[in-house]
Amino acid sequence: MNNITVGLLAHVDAGKTTFAEQLLYHTEAIRSRGRVDHQDTFLDTHEIEKARGITVFADQAEFVYKDSRYFLLDTPGHVDFSPEMERCLQVLDYAVVILSAVEGVESHTETVWQLLRQHDIPTLFFINKTDRAGADPQRVLEEIRQQLSTKAVMVPQLPGEGLTEELKSFIAERDDALLELYLEGTLSDNACRSALPGMIQRGEIFPCMQGSALLDQGVDEFLEVLDALTFTEYDYQLPFAGRVYKIRHDEKGTRITYIKALQGVLKNREVLEYGNHPERSSERVTGIRKYNGTRYTSADWAAAGELFAVVGLSEALPGAGVGELTDQQDSGLIPTLKSKVLFKPPVHLKELLHAFGQLGAEDPSLNVSWDEELQELHIHVMGGIQLEILEQIMAERFHIPITFGPPEILYKETITDTVYGCGHFEPLGHYAEVHLKLEPGERGSGITYINNCHPDDLAVGYQHQIEQHLLESGHHGLLTGSPLTDLKITLLSGRAHNKHTSGGDFREAAYRALRQGLEQAENLLLEPVYDLKIRIDSDYVGKVMSDIQQASGSFYPPEITESKAVITGTVPAASFMNYGVRLASMTQGKGSLSLRVAGYQPCHQTETVIQQRNYNKNADPAYSSTSIFCSKGQAYPVPWEEAEQHMHIKVR
Repeated sequence: MNNITVGLLAHVDAGKTTFAEQLLYHTEAIRSRGRVDHQDTFLDTHEIEKARGITVFADQAEFVYKDSRYFLLDTPGHVDFSPEMERCLQVLDYAVVILSAVEGVESHTETVWQLLRQHDIPTLFFINKTDRAGADPQRVLEEIRQQLSTKAVMVPQLPGEGLTEELKSFIAERDDALLELYLEGTLSDNACRSALPGMIQRGEIFPCMQGSALLDQGVDEFLEVLDALTFTEYDYQLPFAGRVYKIRHDEKGTRITYIKALQGVLKNREVLEYGNHPERSSERVTGIRKYNGTRYTSADWAAAGELFAVVGLSEALPGAGVGELTDQQDSGLIPTLKSKVLFKPPVHLKELLHAFGQLGAEDPSLNVSWDEELQELHIHVMGGIQLEILEQIMAERFHIPITFGPPEILYKETITDTVYGCGHFEPLGHYAEVHLKLEPGERGSGITYINNCHPDDLAVGYQHQIEQHLLESGHHGLLTGSPLTDLKITLLSGRAHNKHTSGGDFREAAYRALRQGLEQAENLLLEPVYDLKIRIDSDYVGKVMSDIQQASGSFYPPEITESKAVITGTVPAASFMNYGVRLASMTQGKGSLSLRVAGYQPCHQTETVIQQRNYNKNADPAYSSTSIFCSKGQAYPVPWEEAEQHMHIKVR
């Protein structure tokens, strides 16, 4: 049987979960159809989802239609839960984007589309809610073509129907052999139908269908088209390989690792490797579960193309390759806000850290961190709704009452010039010295590491220790104490002592070398920015452009067609977090706003942020720029500006 994984994606309130209910009902996977407003849907089972009427957690179901088994992933539609949605994209064979026939292409629809194209996922569209007043599927199709892709085309609701002339010419334009037949007037419907599945899989055509999930219109026809136009090819004979796409914990706290099998077969009790080379972990699978909604059945094996879960892997994170797949795929959607977790007695810190440890494994984008000096717990988030949901989760799942401090912009820091850093750590009985070259990296590159140290200068084992410590998270800049990024670190040389060097010495020396280099560099504060798209009546163009400039944003010349205008540009997150309310006020509610995280750029108000943060770079004893030397049995400190003169090896 053909295994096909299909993901449902949409802007919030486009009817995605209702559409999923209909698919499951029509294929007899469920006996009755639930409704979001009745809080009885098969996939939105969490009390939070029922109460809010939105999908928060990506859940899966399974149904069989004709000769194929479909694994259905219903993903969150709210922008605050985009990382959860993006993790699912890594395992999809096909995506179905749901749009409202009234609202059309909305802000989050564009974000979803860009991610689908980055992951190169074959995509179908379903224009939903055609029963509502103001519905106009043809207008929505034109919006798709204008704003998403010119390769979108409406397909017949029933595969047996004759193809329209528009569809035949559309297909022929994308295939030279078919075009020749079309120009000769001999292109048949069957030839077009035979070509369509391959063209869809290659991203040459994006089929569109329409209907009303609520009124059960167009669903049977969609299933027919889905069956006719989709296919997969998995090899069951190869050694097992898969991708982790989700982590959960059951009511007993057992860690459940969800995997998409990409090739081969995994059997229960097998030892499974996961993680990046060369630091791969291996653990025995102690249970295989096949989930359908909240229920599961235990299984002895899982085969290529299936979604399943295993018990026994203690550290695998979403995006990790398992078995023969050895890479790690990380999220491209980066939270731009951070918030402090507020709690009071009788809440115990140990219980709090345990709970957030589980949540951090399930959603690595939270980037849960404990500040030992300030005794504060911080998390990274996409927005305020996510904080509200996390409060509810902590109360309902862990029975821990918490609140959050106001979300703050998550700034980062880098350098603008090349510098050399050196660090020495030699209290009595210890010894390590490290020399680094620090260079600015490309924007968005994070921390990259290059090893130019010769084994004759320093043993390979010590070199690996230095690499491990320099690539671990937690390095921060000197301006505001914000995380370091876009930095290229090259290990030039180092020295150990045959007798006195011990485990943590190179961590101390490497940190001091990094910090000593930063002290010499021109440091730069970075802020998150959004790609902006605003659609307004042309009467408001001048007013809105002026407002964007005053808020330190930049934009391209607006695209004006008849009475409408589209403004695109790049704007600071700090100025535009709540811009939707302001835009609605300026345009009497007629403007639409799309904001998508677009990485980091130099901060537009560096001095103001530095003053507000009031960071003291010398107040962190664990991140010192001072090297420690030893003379006549006594350790003594050397400040960073004098350290190079005291080093035992010279690299310049």
